[in-house]
Amino acid sequence: MGAVIYDPKVVTIWEIIKGFFADQGYSMDCVFYNTYELMTDALVAGHIQVAWNSPLAWVDVVRRTGGAARAIAMRDTDRDRRTHFVARKSSGFTRLEDLRGETVATGARDSPQSHLLPLHTLQQRGLKADRDFKVRRFDLMVGKHGDHVGGELEALRSVQRGESDACTILDLNWARWQSDGVADASVLTSLGTTDQFDHCNFSVLETFPREEERLWTTTLFSMTYANPSHREMMDLEGLKVWLPGRTSGYSALTEAVKEQGFFEEPSG
Repeated sequence: MGAVIYDPKVVTIWEIIKGFFADQGYSMDCVFYNTYELMTDALVAGHIQVAWNSPLAWVDVVRRTGGAARAIAMRDTDRDRRTHFVARKSSGFTRLEDLRGETVATGARDSPQSHLLPLHTLQQRGLKADRDFKVRRFDLMVGKHGDHVGGELEALRSVQRGESDACTILDLNWARWQSDGVADASVLTSLGTTDQFDHCNFSVLETFPREEERLWTTTLFSMTYANPSHREMMDLEGLKVWLPGRTSGYSALTEAVKEQGFFEEPSG
């Protein structure tokens, strides 16, 4: 299986999972990639059988295979996410429409949560990027699809410094940054959110044998947070339980990449 290294902990996580699978009698190896584009190439070419995909990588796999792919598993925390539009309370903004004529800071160009989906949401409200508002994009670690949250954090800091009028923050990060003091809730406010969307999933091609999928997911789903030896990895990966994959949460992102011509642009 393949995974993208967006943080050193990724290697630790997948070494633990690999060991867990081996203990269950399932031999599996992990191949690490620097970008999701490289991993998608490998999956489509058949060099790997399972990919731990970002939502954008999943949309790309579907696009490149004509839909001949399956999402077989995901974390509980991958389901029903939202992105907040955050501004300073002193701005007087109370709704997304107030961002007309203002500067909105986002994460990297390939971040579903902090760039693609928020711009799609604003366009649905009648606000088109670079026409009705200015985008200040923080293209940190392009190719990681925003998993590292570096660009997202810089977008927040630009609002805190008064350089941008609003920024886009995934709900999990917004809650965490308020809790740990990175974002001061007495100074900042959420103007609204995107609609719900799903995040990562384990992807396979349609040619992946169903019986192999059953064995693989049965092994994965046997991991339990109640077991302290499993809990370490699950905490690192940010979940309490593995769930079956679903694809219903990617429709908005599919619309966003078409609307913004994402796959028509040169990468970088």
